[in-house]
Amino acid sequence: MSEAQSRTSNIMTGDERTVVVEREFSHPPEKLWRALTLPHLLEEWLMKNNFRPVQGHHFNLQGEWGGVLDCEVLIVEQNKRLSYTWNFPHENQEFNLESVVTFTLTPTDTGTRLRMEQRGFRPHQKQAYQGAKFGWRNFFSALEGVLEQA
Repeated sequence: MSEAQSRTSNIMTGDERTVVVEREFSHPPEKLWRALTLPHLLEEWLMKNNFRPVQGHHFNLQGEWGGVLDCEVLIVEQNKRLSYTWNFPHENQEFNLESVVTFTLTPTDTGTRLRMEQRGFRPHQKQAYQGAKFGWRNFFSALEGVLEQA
């Protein structure tokens, strides 16, 4: 898999669907970690935020579409794994998303393999699920651009 290609998979367990996107980047884990955890870099490829890589920290991600995601940092393993809730409270159950995003960084001979897993989509949340599949591929492309400049 080249650095410009992302592999997207779909996992379904019980009543829960998961989006998985993997891409190999030609950068060391430390550089990807900075892009995943420094708010100004995170904003360049993902969304505006008040993120801090501290377990238990509550933060928001503000989407360009006007939506605000409520998040809490669950796991921080420097240069290895980062996980947080990714919740979008909404009156309509099709959009009322309660999910968890986990990034796993694995060193390779040529850089780092980044795996993003977003789990928690319910079967009736087809639009949110499809949006996540599309969105994460775009986010990873934007991340590549940030890594080239950082």
